[in-house]
This record gives sequence, structure tokens and C-alpha cells, in this order.
Amino acid sequence: MQSAAIAKLRNVRTSLRRMRQVMDMIRGEEVGKALDILRFSTRHSSRDVEKLLRSAIANWEAKNQGRRADEAGLIVRSVQVDEARSLKRMLPAPQGRAYRQRKRSNHVTLIVDSAAS
Repeated sequence: MQSAAIAKLRNVRTSLRRMRQVMDMIRGEEVGKALDILRFSTRHSSRDVEKLLRSAIANWEAKNQGRRADEAGLIVRSVQVDEARSLKRMLPAPQGRAYRQRKRSNHVTLIVDSAAS
């Protein structure tokens, strides 16, 4: 994985399921196509993922001096969405009770690599 570049996004305030649905759309796709998918997606998480993908592309270009990402044929090699800390809040309930509300967050790791590798 010499030419691979990694970008991480930590503590994203989105549930795991919603983020994984967005990531499944771009896994294994060519980078330009993945950016188009994210740009026109109606999912809220797609904005964060698009920014993360642009960061991974910039990391790849910094790692491979003198090469451009659009000429190298980059693909989204690997995507991981892991659970992060949950905020625990109390929600008022009938008859003096309280329901627990868990506001979930996640960590995202994205790896881009050239298709030739």
C-alpha cells in the first residue's frame, strides 16, 4: 500500500446506520464518480463524506509528488465506519418518568489508492 492515502473523520454526529448507507454507495468506485454520487445525494451525511474524500485525494497528491489524482485513476479502496462515543440524554416521559436518549456518533476511515496497484 505504498501509494494509498488515508483520511479519517472522527466524532461525526450521525448514527452508524445512516453513515454506512452513504459509504456503501461509494465503496469500490472511481474517485470522480464517487464525488458525483456524493454531490447529488440527498443524505445529510454525504456532505461530510465528500469533504473527507477530497481530503483523502489531497493526501494522496501530497504523498505522490508530481502526480495528479485525475490522471492516476484513483479508486475508493476501503471504507470503515466505527462506533464512537454516544451522548446520553434524558427525555421527559409521562407520570414523572424519564426515557434515556442516546445520541450516537461515529468514526470514518477512508482509503484511496490508484487502480494500477
